Amino acid sequence: MSSLQDQLSALVYSTDGGRIKEEKAEPTVTKSDGFAKVRRETKGRKGKGVITITGLGLAPKELKALAKKLKTTCGSGGTVIDEVIEIQGDKRDLIKTVLEKEGFKVKFIGG
Repeated sequence: MSSLQDQLSALVYSTDGGRIKEEKAEPTVTKSDGFAKVRRETKGRKGKGVITITGLGLAPKELKALAKKLKTTCGSGGTVIDEVIEIQGDKRDLIKTVLEKEGFKVKFIGG
């Protein structure tokens, strides 16, 4: 109950300075081991395959820019969730060439 009271008792407005905004902490980036891990997954997607790319060690803005480049190159959709890029379809070879041009070492994981 004390955490709820802490949330409810937070200062949101002051007559001196107006609306008070909380400081957002910058997201932490997991360090890369030097390999971009490329994996094909279908679990939880009703049989549809996606390629997940992990271990890049990039900041969120850089990760989104790389995802956009991969999506346009592959001609398919995709998204960034936490530190994982998901690209729809099975275009592992094309993704590998793009990542190698960006300077990553690529390791295929799983089947």
